[in-house]
Amino acid sequence: MFRQFYCCAVFLASITAMVVANADELNLKEVASGVFVHQGIHAMPDKLNRGEIANIGFIVGDRCVAVIDSGGSPAQGKALKAAIKDKTKIPICHVINTHVHPDHVYGNIAFKEPGVSFVGHRKLAQAMASRAPYYLQKAERDLGLAIKQEDFIVPDKPVDSSMVLDLGGRKLLLTAHGPAHTDNDLSVYDDKTKTLWLSDLLFMGHVPVIDGSLLGWLKELDTLKKIDAKLAIPGHGPVASEWPRSAEAETRYLEMLKSDIRGYIKQGKTMEQAMAEVGHSARGDWQLFDDFHKRNIATAFAELEWED
Repeated sequence: MFRQFYCCAVFLASITAMVVANADELNLKEVASGVFVHQGIHAMPDKLNRGEIANIGFIVGDRCVAVIDSGGSPAQGKALKAAIKDKTKIPICHVINTHVHPDHVYGNIAFKEPGVSFVGHRKLAQAMASRAPYYLQKAERDLGLAIKQEDFIVPDKPVDSSMVLDLGGRKLLLTAHGPAHTDNDLSVYDDKTKTLWLSDLLFMGHVPVIDGSLLGWLKELDTLKKIDAKLAIPGHGPVASEWPRSAEAETRYLEMLKSDIRGYIKQGKTMEQAMAEVGHSARGDWQLFDDFHKRNIATAFAELEWED
C-alpha cells in the first residue's frame, strides 16, 4: 500500500511540475501567417491547471501586435507576453478580451503598460464589475490564485457594434455580439488570412456552455456562418479548417436543447424533469458533458419558458 501511495504521489508531483513548467514555456502554433494560438486543455479549472484551460494567442501586424485573450492566470499572461517577445520585436498595442470568463482575462495584468489598450464588448466592464466579488473568492478557493480587484482591467476601447483595429498592413474587424455564450461576446476577423477568431462562440470537443442566451447563440451562429473564413479559432478545442462546417456539432447540440426543452415546457414538465432527461444521449459526443449539460438545460429552460 505504501508503494502504491508513493507511486501516486510521485506521479501527481510530476504532473504538477509539468503544469508549472508549461506556464513559463507557452506552446504556440502559427496557424496562419502572423496568427499564433496556444491551445488549452479540456478540463475544469482547478489548482493543478490554475484555470489555464482556454485557447489564447496573438496576431502580428507590421506596426504592432494584438493579443486575443490573456489567459487564465497572471502567470499565464506573463508567459504569453514572454512568448510574444520571443516571436517578434514588434510591440504589443492591444489586448482584446473576447468575454468576461476568468480563463480568458486573468492574464490581463501582465500587459498593463503605457501604449497598450484593452478592447472588449461594450458590456464587458459591467460584467467584470458585477462578477468580480464572486470571481475573487472563487480564484483563491478553487485555483489557489491571489487575484485582486485591479486585475480586472476593463476596456478603454469598448466595442459598441463593431470596430476596426489597424495593426499595420493588417486590419482586424471586431464584432460585438448579442447575448449568446455570454452577454459580452466579441469575435475577431483577420481579413488578411481569413481567420475568424470566435473564442467561446465556438466549442470544439468541449461541450458548449450557455451563460447568456440559447436563442441568441443560435441567431449569432447563423450570422457568423455567412463569413468567408478559411480558419475558425474556438475558445476551447483545435483550430478548425472548415468553416462553417466546424460549427455543425455545436449547432446540433444547441438546436437539440431548444427543441427538446420547448417540448417539455409544452407538456407542462418541470425544469428538474428536463435536467434529468433531456439530451443525455449526447454525452458521448462531448467532453465535460456532466459538468455543464444540466446547467445548460437550467439556463435554457429559464429562457424558453418565458417565450410568447
